[in-house]
Amino acid sequence: MTRAALADGRELIYFDAPGAPPRVPSPDPRTLAPRPATPRLRRDPLTGDWVTVASARQNRAFLPPAEFDPLAPQTPTNPSEIPDDYEVAVFENRSPSFGPGLGEPAKTGGLEQVRDAVGRCEVVCFSPDRTGSFATQTERRARTIIDAWAQRTAELSAMDGVEQVVVFENRGVEIGVTLHHPHGQIYAYPYVTPRTRALLDQVRAHGGDLQGDVLASELAGPRVVAQTDRWVAYVPFAARWPIELHVQPRRRIPDLAAIDDDERTELAGLSLRLLRAVDALYGTPTPYIAAWHQAPVREGRDDVRLTWQITSPRRAVDRLKYLAGSEAAMGAWVADIVPEAGAERLREALARVDADAARFDADEAARDGDGSDE
Repeated sequence: MTRAALADGRELIYFDAPGAPPRVPSPDPRTLAPRPATPRLRRDPLTGDWVTVASARQNRAFLPPAEFDPLAPQTPTNPSEIPDDYEVAVFENRSPSFGPGLGEPAKTGGLEQVRDAVGRCEVVCFSPDRTGSFATQTERRARTIIDAWAQRTAELSAMDGVEQVVVFENRGVEIGVTLHHPHGQIYAYPYVTPRTRALLDQVRAHGGDLQGDVLASELAGPRVVAQTDRWVAYVPFAARWPIELHVQPRRRIPDLAAIDDDERTELAGLSLRLLRAVDALYGTPTPYIAAWHQAPVREGRDDVRLTWQITSPRRAVDRLKYLAGSEAAMGAWVADIVPEAGAERLREALARVDADAARFDADEAARDGDGSDE
């Protein structure tokens, strides 16, 4: 891991695979405008939810041509965000929803509550390649990405004012992606997110290890898609999305910072297989959101289990599920695909992915054996 700074003071961190030579980062030669002020949060008095008002995000890059890729290594004609070639790179978002301010937020009371949106938003560049996704990376690079996620989770969790850290990848313009470059993001929130608040309420009502009990139930049922010694992937009992997959470690841990070396290695291989299976469902790249749900920083550490949730609105080759009246207006979901059927389709797709990988390995071994690569 090598730390550097961009021209406007934002932090840039290079993550290299074990055994890579020491890195001496190049300076960022650009002249950049000052960073935008920390956005403001407004509290919805009807729901209690916090809404970030971050108008500077209106100016962020939107599907630029490949020669002006802001996440590729800098060239004389492309003054991107990253001065050097890299394995995996993480930097502070230029147009953040939270931060750069940290600490106790300034706030107002009353019906219309307002406070500073302290925290941090980071971009995780999976590869210097200009196209692809997490699924197109090698297993070695996937492991480096997982190491980066774990390190950033630990460091961001220790920052003043941060209450929860969420790691995610948005893939596909149908999801709203504004850059084609393979990348993900990390949000360090100044509050516990509504989804996690609802989970904590259910855990307390259950009176025990709710997610552990759910995992045990899924392991005994028909919706398991894949499992290893340390991880389980399943379609949940009440799946909302046409494609929905939850991935959990078998042991009870709160976040990515807590996964051990063996779990990271196993996850690198399993995660690629699962995302490639999602693409294999229809034979073409599938839009998705892959988000790591982690325990809050200061509460529920023993109640919330680390879970990777992969969801996609794709319900057919050329059809998407749109959140219309019932879901968007009322939060009342209507599922288009029976979860057990969804699990079976994913198992079949995973089998095809594994068979293709086995054939590739056999062909490579045959080529090596007959010396055809000489």
